[in-house]
Amino acid sequence: MTGFASPPPDLRSRSRRLGLFGALALMAMAACSPTDSATPAPMTVFAAASLTDALGEIASEYERETGQPVRLSFAASGAVARQVEAGAPAQVVVLADTSWMDRLQTAGRIQPDSRVDLLGNRLVLITAAEAEIEGEPLAWLARTGGRLVIGDPESVPAGAYARTWLQTAGLWDGLQPSIVTAADVRAARAFVARGEAQLAVVYRSDATGFDEVRVVADPPSAEQPSIVYPAAVTVGAAPASKAFLVYLRSPAAGAIFNRYGFEPLA
Repeated sequence: MTGFASPPPDLRSRSRRLGLFGALALMAMAACSPTDSATPAPMTVFAAASLTDALGEIASEYERETGQPVRLSFAASGAVARQVEAGAPAQVVVLADTSWMDRLQTAGRIQPDSRVDLLGNRLVLITAAEAEIEGEPLAWLARTGGRLVIGDPESVPAGAYARTWLQTAGLWDGLQPSIVTAADVRAARAFVARGEAQLAVVYRSDATGFDEVRVVADPPSAEQPSIVYPAAVTVGAAPASKAFLVYLRSPAAGAIFNRYGFEPLA
């Protein structure tokens, strides 16, 4: 059998020198490149969709003050909880419903001693900014055959809260022909803003500062469900995660939450 001929000695020596030069060059490039320790690794926060604007501003301010990058991921609380339960790389979790956080605690995915009740909220009924409504909004909706959008009660806390409110007010059964569901509370707001539905039940924070919709009803306190946003650090999260959770309860963060229509509970 014919084999490959060995290279002459001077070629082998040259190859070794080139290989050594290449290794030294790579080491020099690595030495000149920024190290991982120069910038902290991003801290990942999974949160309810209704927190998108407020938490985005708070995270930017926190990064400016501390140099710690914060990566945000938003979805309906049910979707967030399922992702975290399945092992998604969240380090801090903020939900719009205590039962979903209870589920994560039972599954051993959060550190129980880190859990806090961070925020409160209220439900409001909205319509498009330029919409014309005659009389009481829900009675008008029934007369005109319009649509009422709420979050999916099975996975969206705002939808579950909306169902509780309408049941408490004795309106749930009569509104069934009008109700359609959305993937999260921001989607419900978008349906109304685009004119694809006449009314939606959303959080007060979703109507605050959003000029494309206006509030047409604010249910009385006796009919309002108890809306609490719990927050926690996940098991195995970096120590910096607890510092961010502390910051979320600070006066600076509280002022931002207030401006977006939330009620800080710290």
